[in-house]
Amino acid sequence: MKRESALELLREYTRKEGLIKHALAVEACMRSYAQKWGEDEEQWGNVGLLHDFDYEMYPSPDQHPEVGARILEEKGYPPDVIYAIRSHADYLGLERKSLMDKTLYAVDELAGFVTAVALVRPNRNIAEVKVSSVQKKLKDKAFARTVNRVDIKQGAAALDIPLNEHIAFVIDAMKGIADELGLDGD
Repeated sequence: MKRESALELLREYTRKEGLIKHALAVEACMRSYAQKWGEDEEQWGNVGLLHDFDYEMYPSPDQHPEVGARILEEKGYPPDVIYAIRSHADYLGLERKSLMDKTLYAVDELAGFVTAVALVRPNRNIAEVKVSSVQKKLKDKAFARTVNRVDIKQGAAALDIPLNEHIAFVIDAMKGIADELGLDGD
């Protein structure tokens, strides 16, 4: 599983720049957690890149991520990668068994939320995003209302990490690719 192949597959199925940036943000978070825990950074990063690759073309719950899972299976991706991607969709009811499964679930919604917080900063710079700002925005139900706050809290709990530490970790991971995410203040 090479990153180049995963990125090519993402771009084949995803045209919207916002979805590509989300995939890159989740990849950065997955790679950072893999590094922290001594896991396979390439594999975890690819899970982050590909977790929503089919979403633009197949957005309905009866298709996403199942269509993507079949495509990945046909392309020879490992079963644990496919399972992690499938398990991030709550509506499938799959148990998140591995640390990789749990981490994808934990970073997916939060990466999107942190992006939203950065985008409302005057300079659109993730380096200016503080944990307290994210926590304050989480309490504001009108802000980024499509982001599931319960998923964010349950994700941190599943990793047995306090929410504020998880938020800080995700912000730091995303800072590393701020330019690719368009969150570097330029």
